[in-house]
Amino acid sequence: MYLTIIETAEFLDVPEEYVKKMIRGNKIRAVYDGEQYLINKNQFSTHLEQMEKYRAMIQDYLSEPIPDDPDVKDED
Repeated sequence: MYLTIIETAEFLDVPEEYVKKMIRGNKIRAVYDGEQYLINKNQFSTHLEQMEKYRAMIQDYLSEPIPDDPDVKDED
């Protein structure tokens, strides 16, 4: 499935200018049909999977309880 620059920006939740910059820098593959750039949606599947793994990792880290410090001494 091919997306326009506007649709790609909405799909990735980034500004349109960022998508255009990535196309110019050959970071995103796109086809120019004479009127507009068309971007294959499937090229982002790996990126989205990695982002989900990263979010899960951060969530696990943030939900981990703080361990008791063994060096804390009771002043009594």
